[in-house]
Amino acid sequence: RSSDLGCGVEHCGQLDFLPFVCDGCSGVFCLQHRSRASHGCCEVNSSNASVKTEEHISYPCTYKSCNVRDLMQMLCPSCDKHFCLGHRHQSDHECEKLELPQPRMVATQQLVKEIIESKKAAPPNKGRKGAKSNETAAKVALMKLKMHATGNNSLPQPERIYFQVFLPKEVKEKSRAMFFSSKWSLGKVLDFAASSANLKNENNRLGAKKLRLCHPASGKVLPVDHTLETWISNSDCPLYNGGNVILEYLDNDCELLEDVETYL
Repeated sequence: RSSDLGCGVEHCGQLDFLPFVCDGCSGVFCLQHRSRASHGCCEVNSSNASVKTEEHISYPCTYKSCNVRDLMQMLCPSCDKHFCLGHRHQSDHECEKLELPQPRMVATQQLVKEIIESKKAAPPNKGRKGAKSNETAAKVALMKLKMHATGNNSLPQPERIYFQVFLPKEVKEKSRAMFFSSKWSLGKVLDFAASSANLKNENNRLGAKKLRLCHPASGKVLPVDHTLETWISNSDCPLYNGGNVILEYLDNDCELLEDVETYL
């Protein structure tokens, strides 16, 4: 009977009518030694050993002479080695797979050298100076155009291209500020400008003079099937956001508007 069993602690041996059975080692103990700690339960020792073993698992930093150890592993995604918090970045542990960028000063010096050499090799281009001044003038004019230009207000702001549109000479009004979508074809730009300025547009009628959109510098008739953004990004003879375009009635076979300076 359990009441005949003495306490399992060797130096105790006390008989107890209500002994306690340990749920760890299943031994029988008296009131004084019923807890695991008081009778040196073998299950407690086993658990503590397991905890101590886990506590000693750590990861040493692999950077040179660094002695830091971490409880959590931090692997470099490039070289797949563990590094401490202070050396976790590629540049901090001199990662063997790190591609070092070219020093900024060296890169700048190389760029300047290439620009100087290219200018020495290229003949002087007076036309390019004129293009630069046109671009600067267009940037200044753009701020003014944005304040009073008319157009389709549903167009997103990043798509809008602003022009001072110079109208045909037969019209009393000299010019009008308008904006268009960079995604539009030049044919759609022409139709929209004609409608906004109430201009007669008989481009679909045989024998009639055609309303054409012309380049403000060269006088060249712009192809209606090209998009506006292709001419904005044209490197040779671009249209400028904030610049000018000319509308004029020309014969069907005419490809060049003369005396463009008289419009501007």
